[in-house]
Amino acid sequence: MTQPLRTLSDWSPEAVVFDCDGTLMDTERHWQDARNRAFREFGLLPPPGFADRAKGVHYVDCGRLMAEETNKPELAADLTTALLAHFMSLVAEDPLTMPGAGEMVRLLSGRLPLAVASNCPLEVVEESLGRAALRHHFRHVVVPTRPPDDRGTALGTDGERGPAVRPKPWPDVYTTAARLCGVRPETALAVEDSLTGIESAWHAGLRVLGVGPLPDHANTGHADAWVPALDDPELLRRARDWRRPLSPDVDRDQGHHGPH
Repeated sequence: MTQPLRTLSDWSPEAVVFDCDGTLMDTERHWQDARNRAFREFGLLPPPGFADRAKGVHYVDCGRLMAEETNKPELAADLTTALLAHFMSLVAEDPLTMPGAGEMVRLLSGRLPLAVASNCPLEVVEESLGRAALRHHFRHVVVPTRPPDDRGTALGTDGERGPAVRPKPWPDVYTTAARLCGVRPETALAVEDSLTGIESAWHAGLRVLGVGPLPDHANTGHADAWVPALDDPELLRRARDWRRPLSPDVDRDQGHHGPH
């Protein structure tokens, strides 16, 4: 670990917000396979290092980046559609959780408000978590809303119109998740595997636990601590002491949400 867990030793979160791809679900490889399939579908070759640049990026932005970096800007919409279609097919065939993800979620469930903040479409997150038998542990799933209109509002995943929730690295998904969990951002912990997600959570004011292989050059961005996996023994030991008395005004309903 670049930043040891003792940096969080005197602090316990009041809520935990997990990223999904590469943090809870082993879907990063599906995104890479989907990108490669979409490139091949249009007779294109992935630019060198593209997988690293695309990690954690919203799929619409990824489709645009695929088009730009292959000098085919006119294919942005088609590449985006193909990317999502290939990814959905791969997830349906092979949904897997990341090491320790299930254990960590079940350990915290019922003791702390839990949420998911993802750049993926809602149906992808719901399907992945449902297949892994984890969905019921999370009160809220927050994903970017549809593009905002000229008033800066958008139709959220709950069908209500409100402020647009922008994708990571914007802070919106984490700000919204903390609010829905009934806590101040600075009292919540984000769990992330990508620098894009870490930047999002940090700008939202959450403390951040990085998980997975260290990024290139051991640059962990704004992560407060980093573990190789969620089954890290020290992390599990500390997490057993995390609990927050639930207050009556915290919304205990499970659901998926955009902005209110």
